[in-house]
Amino acid sequence: MNMNENNYPKLHNATWPGIVGKGTGSDQVISFDTMLEKTAAAEVDGIKFDGIDIGLFDPHIDLDMSDDGVKKLVDKVSALNLEIGTLVAPIWGGPAMGNKAERTLFVDTVRKAAKFGQKLRALGIRSNAVIRIDSASNLDAWALDPINNSKLIAQTFREACDAAAEYDESLAAEGEICWGGMHSWRAMVDTLEAIDRPNVGFQADMAHTLLYLLGFNSPEDRILPKDFEWSDRETLKEGLITLTNVLRPWTIDFHVAQNDGTVFGSGSHDKTGRHCLALDPNGKLDIVNDAGYWLRDENNQLTKAFKHICWDGCMFPNEVMLKQQTWNDILATMIKVREKHGWRE
Repeated sequence: MNMNENNYPKLHNATWPGIVGKGTGSDQVISFDTMLEKTAAAEVDGIKFDGIDIGLFDPHIDLDMSDDGVKKLVDKVSALNLEIGTLVAPIWGGPAMGNKAERTLFVDTVRKAAKFGQKLRALGIRSNAVIRIDSASNLDAWALDPINNSKLIAQTFREACDAAAEYDESLAAEGEICWGGMHSWRAMVDTLEAIDRPNVGFQADMAHTLLYLLGFNSPEDRILPKDFEWSDRETLKEGLITLTNVLRPWTIDFHVAQNDGTVFGSGSHDKTGRHCLALDPNGKLDIVNDAGYWLRDENNQLTKAFKHICWDGCMFPNEVMLKQQTWNDILATMIKVREKHGWRE
């Protein structure tokens, strides 16, 4: 198959890796404009990124910007022949299981993000309507009272879903093991089921979901055997099938990524999935093949559940992120994913 044959899913890069984990030493925040430029400049055999996913937080984006500011953002992105996809709501000011004021802030922030997203759609630069959230809840604090804290998280998410629905947006709960109520595949499913809203789903990131198999923060939910060796590809395949069969029906947003089987992070993102470069020799995933467990159903048929996929390269050193070759390599991997699991419209 010619790699130009498939034009879906669209290929997006993320801008928030310019912020997440940054701000110290040589790893200062990388500007939004620089992230845009690196994305737009990437090219492999005439193929370029189709768009970007955006984190709606300072210093990249002012969630309260004026309509004129939104229009300028749209003009800037569209001038580079990029579209805008999934948005990330900056809900970390108040945990979903927090006090009333914190939970109100959480919901209000989602409402603002949804309104922002609707404006982007009205201006024609954004076709999807998905906003990423997490519980913003410390895992150790959650574990002090799992039952009641889980109820609080579900209630806050329900209210956030209702707020997003006012602007015809859906919410994707990120499967990242550092957040309470989302720290294992079982906890994630329990949370999604408890929310009980039509406009909620799961955001699968290959680097994070790999850790669900290992039960880092929930040993009882481990899928791979304790004596598992990474050289045992067949057992890993079985684990990925087990995991994706449970979470794929919920999945409405997807990140292509690599992981070396360890946890990494800083600050509130401690003990989370280590994102590796696309060509990292220590990567434990066969990226192109393993993306198929999320993009295809148990009968190997394409689900077409989302129209774009995104690369989330958080926690890379600036010296790596500022090299254009980094983004060309990432794009090349994304193209291979689309070549094997994409379609044409």
